[in-house]
Amino acid sequence: MNALLSVSDKTGILDFARGLHQLGIGLISTGGTAKLLAEAGLPVTEVAEVTGFPEMLDGRVKTLHPMVHGGLLARRDLPEHMAALQQHGIGTIDLLVVNLYPFEATVAKAGCTLEDAIENIDIGGPAMVRSAAKNWKDVGVLTDAAQYGPALEELRAAGKLSDATRFQLAVAAFNRISNYDAAISDYLSALQADGSRSLFGGQANGRFVKLQDLRYGENPHQQAAFYRDLHPAPGSLVTARQLQGKELSYNNIADADAAWECVKSFDAPACVIVKHANPCGVALGAGPLEAYTKAFQTDPTSAFGGIIAFNRPLDGAAAQAVSKQFVEVLMAPGFAPEALEVFKAKANVRLLQIDLPPGGATDWDNGRNLMDIKRVGSGLLIQTADNREMTVGELKVVTKKQPTPAELQDLLFAWKVAKYVKSNAIVFCKGGMTIGVGAGQMSRIDSARIAGIKAGNAGLSLQGTVVASDAFFPFRDGLDVVAEAGATCVAQPGGSMRDAEVIAAADERGIAMVFTGVRHFRH
Repeated sequence: MNALLSVSDKTGILDFARGLHQLGIGLISTGGTAKLLAEAGLPVTEVAEVTGFPEMLDGRVKTLHPMVHGGLLARRDLPEHMAALQQHGIGTIDLLVVNLYPFEATVAKAGCTLEDAIENIDIGGPAMVRSAAKNWKDVGVLTDAAQYGPALEELRAAGKLSDATRFQLAVAAFNRISNYDAAISDYLSALQADGSRSLFGGQANGRFVKLQDLRYGENPHQQAAFYRDLHPAPGSLVTARQLQGKELSYNNIADADAAWECVKSFDAPACVIVKHANPCGVALGAGPLEAYTKAFQTDPTSAFGGIIAFNRPLDGAAAQAVSKQFVEVLMAPGFAPEALEVFKAKANVRLLQIDLPPGGATDWDNGRNLMDIKRVGSGLLIQTADNREMTVGELKVVTKKQPTPAELQDLLFAWKVAKYVKSNAIVFCKGGMTIGVGAGQMSRIDSARIAGIKAGNAGLSLQGTVVASDAFFPFRDGLDVVAEAGATCVAQPGGSMRDAEVIAAADERGIAMVFTGVRHFRH
């Protein structure tokens, strides 16, 4: 039995090679890998000795040879294949261990040149991997150091890899090649004639790994599965660990993402409650309990069966409060032992722990998507994600009345919430909490009216509130509605043909208005 080892990343390869040698498996290797094994005292045959041909062209050509690919591709169950090997003096290769040139890591470096990228495109490695994976019934192919330990254990226990293991390894190998080629395509197709790179390449190559099959999709007659990015960012929903509860549904995951993306946009302790993809309650507090209590007050009716997210670990007191309502999914960066004990009595509640990014509680950028993708008929819409933040200094006061410092802080809070509310979005806030939320209406004035209705239903007063509108007021009527409801300050992007009319209406009613210059449509 022979193994060919040719790895760019040497992690774990020496111990694995020692294990193979102890099992009596012959070692064949290339260049740097062969040198490493030889220096460790392991008997190793260089590929050049097998092929009878030296490595050439700075290592570009070394394994592209019938002595290698014949040994990988020959079917052991076909006498004519074995006779051909014997005729040409080709030995079988029963185990291939390859990881590829680090193309992805190279192009991710600042200052990477086209020449750097090209020189890190592996040719011989993928060719060998494809040969071995195609002949999986006779050859095992390892493309990741994480596979070394389990493979070695199986070889020690059974003397060979099972059919099931070899097939799984072959699938993993083809997936690796697919991802590698997609990375090359992504990089090269984004290059412009002047050497710059476009955000949007000439071809979009999605690379996602299935996390789980789902019971059904958005509706029971639809099938669904949940996938993650090939390299998920820390602090993102796909990195969540489910601590307890029923299996997540398609709608649970979609709503959980909406809640998590919103809550992690706040630096202060925050709670977000989402129902049907829209925040129905958002609040800041000194801690999780206060934040939850305020968020729940916004719309207790819609909060029933909602998704709740915290950007701080959940303590026992907050857990006790949350446990009094029906909740589908509860997310936090951590759960105190007392909180876990509270929810033991509610075994169906799904608890998701999402670890904070390495930078800590306020470093959420690592968990953000860089691109948003939406499926349309036989196509995709791809755009940069709406990660635009706003500071007080960027707000432009356009009315005679100036916002107070407290109003400015509430405006920033309301503006941030509005970004996560489906358009048309109108959000009333006061004291770091949402008071009324109007979402997803075809008319902005209807969203404003609905926000007022929901606040009234929750027994909340809109007097002295601030309002954020995700897009400009096309007419003064929307401004009149929020002013009559009791708002004293409004934030909107501006940019309407009737801006002057809307500003005049604000001055007429004695309320302050600021322009953000930024629109936050969310469809």
